[in-house]
Amino acid sequence: MRKLVILAVLAASLSVTACNTVSGAGKDVKAAGTAVTDTAEDAKR
Repeated sequence: MRKLVILAVLAASLSVTACNTVSGAGKDVKAAGTAVTDTAEDAKR
């Protein structure tokens, strides 16, 4: 039973960490896309 609890806690902590990592990566990609869009708009003018 103790091993099951330890495995459940490890799985939960890994999934939370993965969600935060993916969320951070999504924000980085969005920021890069915004920068490219802004640069393209400036080049049009």
